[in-house]
Amino acid sequence: MPAEEPYDISSDKCVVHFIKYLENERNASPHTVSNYLLDMGQFVKFMSNGKPAGSFRWDDMDVFAARKFLVEFQKRGSESTTTGRKLASLRSFYKFMVREEYTDANPFSGLRAPKRSRKLPEILSVAEIDRLLEMPGKMKKHSGDDKGGLGTQKGIDEYVTLRDAALLEVLYSTGARVSEIAGLSEAAVDILSGVIKVRGKGKKERLAPLGGPAGRALSATLRKADELWPQKGKSRPVFLNVRGKALTTRSIERIMKKYLIAAGLNPNMSPHALRHSFATHMLDAGADLRSVQELLGHASLSTTQIYTHISIERLRKVYEDAHPRA
Repeated sequence: MPAEEPYDISSDKCVVHFIKYLENERNASPHTVSNYLLDMGQFVKFMSNGKPAGSFRWDDMDVFAARKFLVEFQKRGSESTTTGRKLASLRSFYKFMVREEYTDANPFSGLRAPKRSRKLPEILSVAEIDRLLEMPGKMKKHSGDDKGGLGTQKGIDEYVTLRDAALLEVLYSTGARVSEIAGLSEAAVDILSGVIKVRGKGKKERLAPLGGPAGRALSATLRKADELWPQKGKSRPVFLNVRGKALTTRSIERIMKKYLIAAGLNPNMSPHALRHSFATHMLDAGADLRSVQELLGHASLSTTQIYTHISIERLRKVYEDAHPRA
């Protein structure tokens, strides 16, 4: 891959101005800003051909330089989605540069993104979901008598079992992203109404319904957390580690992997598989595409349409397995 280690361009005056624009006007997340810096830094390194980053001039680039950079990524086996993201990043950057009169033209404006290969996301069947969601209860630890109060190992073990059960239930019940669940606070949970408020991409908030099992599991988890880590107010994260601090997305991935292995399922599936499964099962059951789009927090309906292809593929397989003349 060209320019695997990008130049550090964070002190470039144009880049500094652009990052402020992303953060203040576009409300971009730190992850998005990091991706922009990566893509622009790789472009600078590739086009500088070993020269120091300080000698690079943004306004010296033309459409041929832009195309050469993108083609090189494709030649080295980069995914079309990765190449497309770099095109989008640099096109946005140069659009900003033209607007702020740092340069006269956008060399990326006329280039088209490579055609994406449509990969259907992996999902779990309803039966597999049931097996997975049963695992925390089945693997419940049985420790000795609790002689030291609520904060002893027994109390922590009980909390972990309740937390893990609620975590898997909520991920599947709401179809939320793992980052949205990791950032969930108690103030965003309304057990009585059966909804949680999640903050998605672009810091957009939406309400996600909680199913009955998810609501009950979440309620039990919150009660146990109150016993172990009493706290005033509702700013506390919903899902905590054994020290009473917020779970990270990486921790949630490890928890998911543990229960996938225990259930005899593919251990390489990420928590995102529960989101994919949620959407597919909703459509299989007759939910309309627009409603699923809103539940997932997708900005574009075309993003949600990938799940209709999964449903069609599943129907085709059922047909081929069952029909005598398939």
